[in-house]
Amino acid sequence: MLELTKSKLAALKRLSDENGVIGALAIDQRGSLKKMIAAGTASNVGDSGIIHFKELVSKELTPYATSILLDPEYGLPAANVRHKDAGLLVAYEKTGYDATTVGRLPDLLPEWSVKRLKEAGADAVKFLLYYDVDEDKKINDYKHVYMERVGSECVAEDIPFFLEIVTYDAENDDVKSKAYAKVKPHKVIGAMKEFSKPQYHVDVLKVEVPVDMNFVEGYTEGEIVYSKEEAAAFFKEQSVATELPFIFLSAGVSAKLFQETLKFAKESGSTFNGVLCGRATWKDGVAPFAENGEQAGRDWLQHTGKRNIEELNLVLKETASSWFDKAN
Repeated sequence: MLELTKSKLAALKRLSDENGVIGALAIDQRGSLKKMIAAGTASNVGDSGIIHFKELVSKELTPYATSILLDPEYGLPAANVRHKDAGLLVAYEKTGYDATTVGRLPDLLPEWSVKRLKEAGADAVKFLLYYDVDEDKKINDYKHVYMERVGSECVAEDIPFFLEIVTYDAENDDVKSKAYAKVKPHKVIGAMKEFSKPQYHVDVLKVEVPVDMNFVEGYTEGEIVYSKEEAAAFFKEQSVATELPFIFLSAGVSAKLFQETLKFAKESGSTFNGVLCGRATWKDGVAPFAENGEQAGRDWLQHTGKRNIEELNLVLKETASSWFDKAN
């Protein structure tokens, strides 16, 4: 059971709907979003392009989300134009990782602290950690200590700590492969068990679903790695692996597949508490913005983007559990 201070409880409520379900919009992408915008235009959009696209997404879509996740490098102007009822999560990690060193080691934004993020208006702090439960003990100990530090900072500032875990296999770079699909449940569930330990002071886990739905019987026309029964058992195992509230990330899959995944999770007995959904909601709006300008991007967000998020909200109402049941 999650023990919350009054301040943390109030902050989590600002990030959730009245039933204790988190329907958050994620647009804390930095380098990857720059590449997406650049791919759609011959002109150099630079920092102003990425800042402006985030503002558009925030303005047009936060009326339909419980909260928004932004980065402090390009996203704070977007925080200022969000809907008045939308809570604010802010990312604390440097984007990506240094591919020249072993271990996908975490790194903080050097000019920010949890204290400064809170002063900038954050209701909660999010940190993304790349993690392979089977990696060398020295690498994982480094990551454990790092997360203890971030958790302690959040305790000191009395602000919720959302830990986003993206799993991988140090022996296999292709996370879309059949080989990775076979080990993914072990990687995801093992990471959740580790970071549910009290020394990390995590309040909400932001995690992947425990299987690759592109290899689940009935959800693919290609090779099958898991029967429906096996996949359902992994969702259930994931759910009982932690007593903390946990929410799913969309991992860039299509809006439709993400919605189907949430239904499957519910049917499997998962007590997930919402989503932090990014690209599944807005990624197809980047091209019209980059190719045809602001109005084209705005039109896409007002129609398709809005529909994506409203359809997701309907699915959440049917599938997500309240985090109120997991907190004191």
